[in-house]
Amino acid sequence: MSESSNKPPLSLTPGQWSFTRWNTIGQLEALEVHHPLFEATVVLQGAHLTRFIPKNESDWLWLSPTARFEPGQAIRGGIPVCWPWFGDPARNAPEVRKRVKTPSPHGFARTALWKLEDVRENAHEVEISLSLNANDDFADLWNGHALALITFSFSVRGCQLALTTTNLSSDPLAFSQALHTYLPTTDITRSRVLGLGFSNYIDTLKDWEYCTQDGPVYFDGETDRIYESGEPLTIATPGASRKLTAVGSDSTVVWNPGPDKAIALSDFPDAAWQTMLCVETANAASDYRVLNEGQSHTLGMSIGRG
Repeated sequence: MSESSNKPPLSLTPGQWSFTRWNTIGQLEALEVHHPLFEATVVLQGAHLTRFIPKNESDWLWLSPTARFEPGQAIRGGIPVCWPWFGDPARNAPEVRKRVKTPSPHGFARTALWKLEDVRENAHEVEISLSLNANDDFADLWNGHALALITFSFSVRGCQLALTTTNLSSDPLAFSQALHTYLPTTDITRSRVLGLGFSNYIDTLKDWEYCTQDGPVYFDGETDRIYESGEPLTIATPGASRKLTAVGSDSTVVWNPGPDKAIALSDFPDAAWQTMLCVETANAASDYRVLNEGQSHTLGMSIGRG
């Protein structure tokens, strides 16, 4: 956010916000940003970014037309926050797995109610910060105590997310996570991800076999891979190109359900697999992180024009 060095965003109380407003979507509370240069929506449940629309452009994120905005229900689309574990707990490293007390995938952060910490605005950008204190309230799901702080930064250039985890317990904390970004396309068969060539990856559809990527990633059916790479990526779709840059990540997940799995997914139209793909900034598989007491780690990503 380079402009903030010249014009620092101001921290304002709700009555002073110029571009940000409270709104209720379905049964959930959300912050809606209506800036002259862009629009965005952040739902407090899950700290979930559901849309980002620069002026005179279409939405940079994909949201299922059948997504539900209900308490305790994960929202299909946008950027879900998977934390403090990613994917199937049984497929995580032993240090992560031993803390998880449920078979449910992707952690509890995406359905937990986050607390608004700050809204900062200026003529160029808006920042929204939310926090989740993972304390004894989650003791039936997970053994740990950590603070998650996420900051969303919006400008005409794109959007940035920074998810910082701080270990508040006296024991070392092992965790995995992902910013599960859904991106739109008009044709999945004409879409590709560039920047993962020669990277090793785990193909979860082939019994977690290790493979090596040859050239761009194309989609010809169900795809579910964990790449051992945190390099900048270009997502090229018909009529659009996006640059995705990661911070604090050495793993990237690429996912599309394909036609068969799409039928079984909740809140997901049968044909929707043709119009979306997920490229997820992660700390997954062997890229899980360990924090000692008081230590922090930030997982960040930005989406810009390709």
